[in-house]
Amino acid sequence: MTNPIPARLAALRGAMHDHGIAATLIPSADPHLSEYLPARWQARAWLSGFTGSAGTLVVTREHAGLWTDSRYFSQASEELAGSGITLMKLRLPHTPEHLDWLQQHLHDGDVLAVAGDSLAVTTQRQIQRLLSEVGASLRTDLDLPGAIWPDRPALPDAPVVEHDRAHAAVSRADKFARVRTAMRKHKASHHLVSSLDDIAWLTNLRGSDVECNPVFLAHLLVQAEGRATLFVTRRKLSDTLVAALAADGIGVADYGSVSSSLQELGAADSLMLDGARVVSSIAAAIPAAATTIEAANPSTAFKAVKTPAELDHIREVMRLDGAALVRGFRRLEQRLAAGASTTELDVDSILHEERAAQPGHVGESFATIAGYQANGALPHYRATPASHSVLQRKGLLLIDSGGQYLGGTTDITRVLALGDTTAEQRRDATLVMKGMIALSRARFPAGASGPQIDVLARAPLWASGMDYGHGTGHGVGYFLNVHEGPHSIRPPIPGGALVPLEPGMISSIEPGLYKPGRHGIRHENLAVVVAAEQTEFGEFLAFETLTLCPFDRRALEPSLLSPEERAWLDDYHAGVRAALSPLLEGVDLEWLQRHCAPL
Repeated sequence: MTNPIPARLAALRGAMHDHGIAATLIPSADPHLSEYLPARWQARAWLSGFTGSAGTLVVTREHAGLWTDSRYFSQASEELAGSGITLMKLRLPHTPEHLDWLQQHLHDGDVLAVAGDSLAVTTQRQIQRLLSEVGASLRTDLDLPGAIWPDRPALPDAPVVEHDRAHAAVSRADKFARVRTAMRKHKASHHLVSSLDDIAWLTNLRGSDVECNPVFLAHLLVQAEGRATLFVTRRKLSDTLVAALAADGIGVADYGSVSSSLQELGAADSLMLDGARVVSSIAAAIPAAATTIEAANPSTAFKAVKTPAELDHIREVMRLDGAALVRGFRRLEQRLAAGASTTELDVDSILHEERAAQPGHVGESFATIAGYQANGALPHYRATPASHSVLQRKGLLLIDSGGQYLGGTTDITRVLALGDTTAEQRRDATLVMKGMIALSRARFPAGASGPQIDVLARAPLWASGMDYGHGTGHGVGYFLNVHEGPHSIRPPIPGGALVPLEPGMISSIEPGLYKPGRHGIRHENLAVVVAAEQTEFGEFLAFETLTLCPFDRRALEPSLLSPEERAWLDDYHAGVRAALSPLLEGVDLEWLQRHCAPL
């Protein structure tokens, strides 16, 4: 089949020529600056053929480059083959960031085009500053990829529903009251929220406009001393839900009318917005007479700290999810032992069946990653009917999966030994496990941030001259996005914010190791920050592990674990066995007990 990408790039360059554009930047973004995008805003994937969730395409008259990070190097190399697009590997020596590259290649009088509905206010300012230094300029009023996309998908139209009241632990009224208190501290009369997970959390509503993320397309305008307006496609809400929102002081307006509402602000109004979470095309509607206050969405910090009631629901969800995984892993093991042909795609199907049988299950929290042997070395690998591996009774299978439940969101990675493993595989899996245990056992002072403790997970790998190219931990929503901020556990970024870890924050703990063409390792649990002790040096915090599922000890080399590490693993498995045994019986219970036996 002919590769369609060169023709699409030619069409884009034709449109650029017609408008006098020297370069076009196509980010992975939508009008809500989401990580995962509705199909309508997947222009970067359509134009490049690269399907990873993170990447930026830059097209000039003579050059096209796709910038992405190490999670996607192998995938991007394959998907860009024959496209005429050069892979630009981020965070490697001598590879400039895409904005630096543009500054080096654009000249006096050149114009860069970026669709304003996919560009953050803060990024727009950064680009304009860089371009001005070389005499170039920026246009945000042109959506050139959209203009040449003949079958561009329509807006999603899935219904919006109320989060089940038995699980929505905090009322809308209480959440809005906290946001309005924060607004008054900033002396803001209005607050614009465009980030979808913030809106879903504030309104206690959920949708399915974005695959695996229970959110819906909307904007929200909150008045400090009045009502709030939810800008959403009206037919997606039932009359009963509209009435319930109205009773809580929330009106409904058309999704596309947010700009016209902002234009009504006057000199007496002050609008608070997060410049990193609002796009330039919407901010452009704010009258010059109104005061604009840039500050982080207060709801982002509020929703990161789970309440005791939410944590109770999450702990129960972890039991249900763990039992489903035990059944799934047992079925997988049984199939292989029976000699049945089994592929990476079957892993996805089996886990989906088991999770779907659990009460309160809604769907997956992300596309399952089931990578056998060398495929496990691709951190965001996804098996497809056209490209997948058949499992054999040898080597390692990396499975990263998660579920959306009414009472919480799960994310877990396990590495299964399907048969004989090599000494190198067992050593690598154990070094990664040592890092996971070190971080899981850590105590740290209140006020410490993720970047300050990230090294604990990497130290065992560093000691052997190895590392991994992704962060160690991300926040997780409450029946919301599997990736949420503001906190994370990752290496420090120059100029990056150091968000303190607070009790109630949930983070993944997921160190890894990837050897292209050979194997990949990642162990992952979710953990919640809890108070540990008060000493003469202040308050200290720790992690409580939430995820409940055995690690496959057959993939490890126990002799490399210290007595303290062995004790942690034995204690973890004892807790898993105690929590899951009441939910299992027969061969599933036997499988659990066997895999939770002490080292």
